[in-house]
Amino acid sequence: MSMSSKALNLKQFLLRQHVLKLYKDTLKAVKKIPDASDRKDMRDWVRSDYKKYMSITDEFKIKMLIKHGEKSLEDLRKSLELSHAAT
Repeated sequence: MSMSSKALNLKQFLLRQHVLKLYKDTLKAVKKIPDASDRKDMRDWVRSDYKKYMSITDEFKIKMLIKHGEKSLEDLRKSLELSHAAT
């Protein structure tokens, strides 16, 4: 495969940056899970999910997965806020 066929166009580059930021933000949120076992399980799940979808190239599918990931991150953050407020 030639070098030029691996180059990303602008749209692909921006989507990739969005996915990487979402991944990092999700792992940061996972670090705040108080229980070590739950934290490890969630981190492993996040990593395996991202690896599972790494080869997807369809822009629509990627955008749908980003929306799902953003919703999941929002839900995780809310759950962590509620659990901290309850303690």
